[in-house]
Amino acid sequence: MAEDGSATPTPTAEEEFEYFFAGNVKFEDEPLEGVKITVEGNGFDADAETDADGKWRIGVPEKGEYTVSLDEDTLPEGVVVAEGQSSVKAEFGLTKIKAVNFFLGEGQRVTTDIGAQVLIRIINGLNFGLLLALAAIGLSLIFGTTGLSNFAHAEMITFGALMVLTFGVDLALPIWLAIIIALVLSAALGWTLDATIWKPLRRRGVGLIPLMIVSIGLSLAIRYTYQFFYGGSTRQLPGATIPSDIHLGPVTLSWIDVASMVTSIVVLGAVAYFLLRTRIGKATRAVSDNPALAAASGIDVDRVIRIVWVAGAALAGLSGILWAYFRPGVSWDMGFQILLLVFAAVTLGGLGTAFGALVGSIIVGMFIEISTLWLPSDMKYVGALIVLILVLLFRPQGILGRRERIG
Repeated sequence: MAEDGSATPTPTAEEEFEYFFAGNVKFEDEPLEGVKITVEGNGFDADAETDADGKWRIGVPEKGEYTVSLDEDTLPEGVVVAEGQSSVKAEFGLTKIKAVNFFLGEGQRVTTDIGAQVLIRIINGLNFGLLLALAAIGLSLIFGTTGLSNFAHAEMITFGALMVLTFGVDLALPIWLAIIIALVLSAALGWTLDATIWKPLRRRGVGLIPLMIVSIGLSLAIRYTYQFFYGGSTRQLPGATIPSDIHLGPVTLSWIDVASMVTSIVVLGAVAYFLLRTRIGKATRAVSDNPALAAASGIDVDRVIRIVWVAGAALAGLSGILWAYFRPGVSWDMGFQILLLVFAAVTLGGLGTAFGALVGSIIVGMFIEISTLWLPSDMKYVGALIVLILVLLFRPQGILGRRERIG
């Protein structure tokens, strides 16, 4: 029977499709080689055989519901499939890779009880919420200090992942070095955008609505520039599909999952320390509260805004890198795919409040993953937005926001 959430095989060649079904075939925890798997649906069908590790991978041209079937005639003698479990209907959710696994043995189906499923989704939701928080906090800081709803933040998220792809895959640098370079370049991108676009527009007194429209146009321009140079396919970062070999009860994690959560927690802790304990952080909060009063008290508002743009871009770049491992895969529009969720997290937590963005992100991430227990995977975003609407009906300023924002 199919189970979600296990490791997907590493592709051995460049594939023509953007969406993939992948998984394992095992008998009593031992991989089965040469088992035929077929994917059919939406006028398309294809098949593949499992490799020596029991893994298979089939690309499909578009999202939709497909039937994934195991050919019982290709199973070794003595290996059976529970009646009616050789075919599974599967559809894509948040990511472009859908895991479908067949675990066989003596006609028994491998199942996971509801408590274990909830725990698994809580861990996945926490991981997703933490990486959302990195992007949301940067977006919230930019809004708090400038009042700008920056739609180009999506492309800042994508930029980090594309830079790791460029330096870690195309130029074959060590992955740790590629990540450092990507973060430095992400910060440089934030500095450049503020210096060349946003600061000149602020000095000319351009209103917030025209600024928002500029950010939408900038987002489109950058996104399709990415597509021009990197193409429309999804590519994997080194280690993105390594097996999940850390077992904590019913929860199975990979070292990438653990590293992602630890990195997010450490960075978010550093951001909290920066905002609460450093002079620049206190100045940032002052500018967010009231830019005019902050300027009158001697704070260099332009300098604070520049620092916020640099930090926000670096956080967005890191979020994009972690998102590329969570999906997994790097594509030209990957930041845009979660932009609405980032805005939802910022709004839910309270506009302009970094800690509100953190709380909102965790809630959004958790709800999206847990809701798949009773909602179709393609409906889970709707559920997250319904929660946002309900919270704002009772608390319009958001969870940690204030009823009035000065400045």
